[in-house]
Amino acid sequence: MAIEITDANFDELVTKSTKPVLVDFWAEWCGPCRMVGPVVEELAKEYDGKAVIGKLNVDNNPEVSTKFGIRSIPTILFFKGGQLVDRQVGAVPKSAIETKLKAQL
Repeated sequence: MAIEITDANFDELVTKSTKPVLVDFWAEWCGPCRMVGPVVEELAKEYDGKAVIGKLNVDNNPEVSTKFGIRSIPTILFFKGGQLVDRQVGAVPKSAIETKLKAQL
């Protein structure tokens, strides 16, 4: 299951992670986010132990959302070694997200 990432735990779970990290920026009211959500959950199961997969609710966590300039959701950010290395904006097929994730492994 994807972990919940917040303003409070972002540094601990993302910046300090020794594994690649995928963060899905989403909100309850976002239709396309509901399409991407199940894909993120599938990837969390498939990459358990290999990567950190998390979800960040933009409405509840404005600090991190602002820091990374999240202007439209869903946006998925990919981190490696604590650094932002890639991003995917909008609802896309699982294969597109997985390709970007695999590139960080």
